[in-house]
Parts: sequence; structure tokens; C-alpha cells
Amino acid sequence: MLPFPMFRFPALSRACCGLLLGGLLPACHEPVDDYIAPPRPPVAVVVTNWAARADSAQAALTQGFWAPTGRFYQKNNAGDQAFNYWWQAHGLDVLSDGYQRTQVADYLTQMRALEQGIKAKNNNTYLNDYYDDMEWLALASLRAYDLTREAEYKATAALLWADIKLGWNEQQGGGIAWRKNQRDYKNTPANAPAAILAARLYALDRNPDDLAWAQKIYAWEKKTLVDPATGAVWDGVNRQGDGQIDKDWRFSYNQGVFLGAGLALYRATQQTSYLEDATRTAAYVLNDGQLSPGGVLKDEGTGDGGLFKGILVRYLAQLATEPAVSATNRANYVAFLKFNGQSLYQRATRRPQFLFNTNWTAAPSGTVDASTQMSGVMMFEILADLQARKLL
Repeated sequence: MLPFPMFRFPALSRACCGLLLGGLLPACHEPVDDYIAPPRPPVAVVVTNWAARADSAQAALTQGFWAPTGRFYQKNNAGDQAFNYWWQAHGLDVLSDGYQRTQVADYLTQMRALEQGIKAKNNNTYLNDYYDDMEWLALASLRAYDLTREAEYKATAALLWADIKLGWNEQQGGGIAWRKNQRDYKNTPANAPAAILAARLYALDRNPDDLAWAQKIYAWEKKTLVDPATGAVWDGVNRQGDGQIDKDWRFSYNQGVFLGAGLALYRATQQTSYLEDATRTAAYVLNDGQLSPGGVLKDEGTGDGGLFKGILVRYLAQLATEPAVSATNRANYVAFLKFNGQSLYQRATRRPQFLFNTNWTAAPSGTVDASTQMSGVMMFEILADLQARKLL
């Protein structure tokens, strides 16, 4: 008996087998039947369903944060019904995400209710003391108009845009003020979203005045609040009345809106310098160890900070879908977004829907703010959209 089993080789004679086995077997010339391998069990391929995850996150936002006595998102899932104007704008954007993906009419109903509820809770007006807040509602309303063609949304955006332009003044060399009673303080939150808004209005109506505004605002922002070497975007100038730039304030929010403005202006003009600006800032986001330690966007706290990462990933995803972006850059952006989304998914709490933490590398505990939940919904909706585009 041989010390090991006799293997059978297809289309070989036993003589050949003997040679192959180092001459241990006696030569023989009978043909050997072809070897037939036993069937292997099928390998299960698990495909991540980001659309289903987005559905769950959207359901948690509505069930846990929609105010029971009004048409708006309350502060948190513990029943605090405090109203925050600019959070509502992002709530409208998140509902637009859901409708764009699913075409389910329930989203339209909630979008209309929210638009009306914002006005009711804001002293029966859409106008606000903060220019950045109005810009967010104008952007969300304009997007809702793009999806629905309902004139009320466009009217809201036009009303807000007319008031936003009044925030421009020549203090600090130009720029739109952060708020109406502090006109000498200019920051990225009040300028980069305004440039996006103006560029999108131009794309819609082809009014050259809108394009001129977009370019003027963007030029001031880039000259004043962007590091030309790295593309990092600083927060603001003259916050304390000393003319200084807050260079240590580098929030994901600011990077997102600046690269979003560059992309919007590139699409409006086809000038490659705008796209180059956007990709430079995107590279900073992906490679800066303080902004995205270990590849995951940093924790920027509760309250308003809970929305910052959602803003960044929204505009980075838009950049990833731009055809003019190189294949290498697109792959890097998609990989970064997927890595962040997977980290968020793995730490999310299921009750049974997803709830999110401000730290996308840790599970949530205690109360969750609506701002934080909205950022998580944005992340899942973005990945669902990328998956539908076959970019994941």
C-alpha cells in the first residue's frame, strides 16, 4: 500500500502518473478517466443595501424627531420641541433625498408641511437674522423646486436670495456678513453657500446677474478664507473685531461648502480653475489627520456641530459624480465616503431603526439631536445614490 492516496490526473496514463510521482509507481499504459471534481457549495454574495438602510434612518428621523404639535423637526428624540431654523432647512434637504430616491408621495407631503411649518414657527416669515441660515433654506427650497416644480418653493428661494444679497458690504474687503447686526464679521458659512445658491439660480434661469454674484462671492471667499497651499478652508475673519482670521477653526462644514461652490461654478462656467479648487480642498479633507483621523471625519459635537459632517459628505458626493473629475479622484472620494458610511453603520443603534452618534467611530448613548440624526441620514442617502449610479 502506498503511503499516500493515488491521485487521478485527467487525460494521463498511469505511466505518466508514475513519472509525475517520481517513479514510485509502476509503469502502466491503461488510460485514466477524466477527473470530475465534486460540486462545491455556492458562495453567498452579500450585497449591501444602502437604500434599505436609508429607509430605516429616514423612518427614525420622522418617528423620533418630528414635533407632535407642529410641522417641524424638534431638537432631539427626548421630546425637546425647541425650534432651530437652519436645522429645518437640512431636514427639507433630507426629505428631498428620500423623495428623489424613492418617488414616494409621503415625502412630498412632509416636505410641504415642513416648508409651511418653518414659516409658522419663524414668526410667519422666512426671513431671518442670520444670512447663512437663510442660504440653507434657499438652497433646500430650490432643490425641492427642482424635484417637484412647485412654484412655492422657488418663490421662497427668490425671497430669501433678495434679502441675502443685502448682506454684502465692503468691510473686510467684501463678502456677505454672518448676521444682520454684525456686518463686519464675514465667514465661510455665510459666503460659500451663497455662491452655491447664486450659481444654481444661474443654472436654472440663466440670469447673468446671478452668475456675477456667484463669482464675486466666491472670489472674496477664496482670497480671504482659503489656504492657497493646501486648499484648507478657514472659518471667518474679524469675529472678535480684531481683523484676525480664525485659521484654527477648520470644520468639515467649511470644506464641504467651499468645494461645493467650486463645483457649482465649474458647472455654470466650465472654467477648470473652479474644479481644480474643489479637488484641492477635497484632497485636504481626505489627507488631513486632524479633520479625518484614521480616515473617518472627526467628532464635531452636538447641536449645530452635528450637521457639519453631513454637509461635507453631501458636497463631496456631488464632486464624486462630476464627469470631469478624474477616475482616480472619483475612486478616492467614493472609497472615503464608503469607509465613513460603513463606520457609521457599524456603530449605529437599532431601535429598530438607525440612530447615530456625533462620533462616527462610536455607538450613540443617551439623547440624539436632530442635527446628528440628519447627518447620518445624509450619509446613508448618499451611499444609496452612489450605489444606484453603480459607483459603489
